[in-house]
Amino acid sequence: MKIDFANLQYQHNLYKEEIEESILKVARNCNFIMGNEVTELEKSLEEFTDAKYAITCSNGTDALLLAMMALDIKPGDEVITTPFTFIATAEMIAFLGAIPVFVDIDEKTYNINPDLIEEKITSKTKAIIPVSLYGQPSDMNKINQISKKYNLKVIIDGAQSFGSTFNGISDSTLGDISTTSFFPAKPLGCYGDGGAVFTNDEKLAIKMKSLRLHGQSKRYHHQYIGIGGRLDTIQAAVLNVKLKYYKKDLAKRAEVASKYTKALENKSNLILPYVDTKSTSAWAQYSIRVKNRDEIQNKLKKVGIPTAVHYPMPLHLQECFKYLGYNKGDFPISEVVSEEIMSLPMNPYITDEEIEYIVKNL
Repeated sequence: MKIDFANLQYQHNLYKEEIEESILKVARNCNFIMGNEVTELEKSLEEFTDAKYAITCSNGTDALLLAMMALDIKPGDEVITTPFTFIATAEMIAFLGAIPVFVDIDEKTYNINPDLIEEKITSKTKAIIPVSLYGQPSDMNKINQISKKYNLKVIIDGAQSFGSTFNGISDSTLGDISTTSFFPAKPLGCYGDGGAVFTNDEKLAIKMKSLRLHGQSKRYHHQYIGIGGRLDTIQAAVLNVKLKYYKKDLAKRAEVASKYTKALENKSNLILPYVDTKSTSAWAQYSIRVKNRDEIQNKLKKVGIPTAVHYPMPLHLQECFKYLGYNKGDFPISEVVSEEIMSLPMNPYITDEEIEYIVKNL
């Protein structure tokens, strides 16, 4: 048996006629930049998330950049985040000349540990960026309490968690600004790069719409220094089709995760994913922890089972962040998890036979 990790081909075939017709419609109309499909998608995203404003953009990294630019994050400002995430989270902080300040993760959820945030706040702290890792939101009750106490802004990095909830509230409305990614392998993916920012604040929404278009207030009149951060119309056309079926896909992802957990829960040598009772997960990944990861990965590969590591090195140990002065041992939980974490194939279309085969070989 040969198993597909994300099964993008299968999904395309499910919605093939609708998606290809939508792409062809854009090609026929030659409305490739900011076409009607972009406006249609933004309205649908607002309905799906209950956010007042959804603004699409070029990718999840630019979504973070737009959020921080809108909040006037400047050189020398400090932004608190997690070292156990994809590099884009801290990369965009550094890109703006601000300083990433890392806080270790919770050992169960792998999200930022809110109990460790307060001790890292200084007079230079401007924002907190929790990451909803693997699809599950952070403990936003505690984080929002801290942000209010110190008058800080919260940006949710929801690149992996679109469609998840915390206390019944959409992940896309939990921060002052929330972001997501539509990278093809994400739970809701397009056929290239794509992303979005969400907010309930009208002023921030207007500013981000301007920032994604080179800071333009009207054609060739520029209020801000911005970026070229638009989502192209073809990607919006793809997402308009896939969003219609996304709730069904989320339910199937949860079902696959449940089947994995049921089949693996008695294996004492594995640590399985934990989802807090206050949260639902979009299950971007199903990540377990094992002691002998390399050996297991190699053996599974030989029998046609792909795995992945999200992520093998925490950010404080990456060469590009050497200037921050962190050392090995500074964030022990992030370091241990990065050595043991391993993601199993996860998509809505894994069959019971495939799960049985993966579990047996694991």
